[in-house]
Amino acid sequence: MGVYEVKSRKGLIRVQCISSRGLIRDLRITGDFFIYPEDSLWFLEEKLKGLRIRSIDELEEFLNKLLKSKGVELVGSTPRDFAEAIYCACTNSCGD
Repeated sequence: MGVYEVKSRKGLIRVQCISSRGLIRDLRITGDFFIYPEDSLWFLEEKLKGLRIRSIDELEEFLNKLLKSKGVELVGSTPRDFAEAIYCACTNSCGD
């Protein structure tokens, strides 16, 4: 299981991820960030399962489209912050 944390402008994003052969098998996103509506975090986690992990840029694009389609609002963090945390947790390839 990979774990990665990103400090966004207004909070910490922590991702725990299990991946296999480039696919997200399971993940958990926690932290002290703000997302509205709050239950959209569960929706986000579910939509990411099974996704192929290619790059932070592709994850960011996927998140942008998904969040926009559901009217989800991030306060103090960006889809890029989430994409970085997800990518790094799932690939174990980002270093501090």
